[in-house]
Amino acid sequence: MYTTQEGFDSGIIGLIIAAVVVLVALTIFLRFVPVGLWITAYFSGVKVSIGTLIGMRLRRVNPQKIIQPLIKATKAGLVLSTNQLEAHYLAGGNVNRVIDALIASQRADIDLEFEKAAAIDLAGRDVFEAVQVSVNPKVIETPKIAAVAKNGIEIIVKAKVTVRANIERLVGGAGEDTIIARVGEGIVTTVGSSALHAEVLENPDSISKTVLSKGLDSGTAFEILSIDIADVDVGRNIGAQLQTDQAEADKNIAQAKAEERRSMAIAQEQEMRAEVQKMQAKVVEAEAEVPLAMAEALRSGNLGVMDYYKMQNVNADTEMRTAISEQADSSDEEA
Repeated sequence: MYTTQEGFDSGIIGLIIAAVVVLVALTIFLRFVPVGLWITAYFSGVKVSIGTLIGMRLRRVNPQKIIQPLIKATKAGLVLSTNQLEAHYLAGGNVNRVIDALIASQRADIDLEFEKAAAIDLAGRDVFEAVQVSVNPKVIETPKIAAVAKNGIEIIVKAKVTVRANIERLVGGAGEDTIIARVGEGIVTTVGSSALHAEVLENPDSISKTVLSKGLDSGTAFEILSIDIADVDVGRNIGAQLQTDQAEADKNIAQAKAEERRSMAIAQEQEMRAEVQKMQAKVVEAEAEVPLAMAEALRSGNLGVMDYYKMQNVNADTEMRTAISEQADSSDEEA
């Protein structure tokens, strides 16, 4: 009795283990072999074999990212192969974005081949957005651009550039930054060639006409449709400011030169004073020799005693007259 019960329990456990093993194996199989995706593709009209899906798994390609875009393309009437999509995926491209761009270009009657769309995508550009911009033009708004007319008045211009994507030049063509830079250069050139800033304010459309005539979209991924001046403001008087700065600089130069001349004059005055002191010293030295000469003249008899006294009287009289004259001058100044 017990043997039969134990055998029955062992059989149940074996069945459970077998069921678990089968379930795990089936899960692994379905995980590795996307049968559900194959069924979806089959009923969507996409002929792809199970072996192809397994090969994608072995090549580490996600079949979902290949088959779903292929289904979308097939439903849109595009004739593509899994090899084309898989090659683009392995190259690092966005397969779904390329298919969306091809469908949009087909609906808009734009000639766009898969190879061209794949090249645009691999070049780092959003090919779907490019097709959208080709159908629906895009407006690029420039920052405020300052330019100076010939009369020295600054003009601040803000423009809106309407562009359309050029599919043929998307690979290797310049982007929006180049368009903005070229438009800014054209605005600066146009305003700078105007004699008066009032001419620009009166006819702002002359800026757009001049800029458009320069062919600024050459070598870019866009075609410029129009350039509209959104805002024109008057800025600073650059000419007057430059003249003021020049006058200030000239004044500083003149002051520096005047200070240099004053310093030279002071130095020359000091030199003259030193020269006067030097000459006075020579006079004092010469005067010191006069008594010696007089003594020598008295000893040699060339000068008499009476002559000496007469000379002393003359000196005393001269000193008296000088003193009287100085007193009279001081009295007149006090009066």
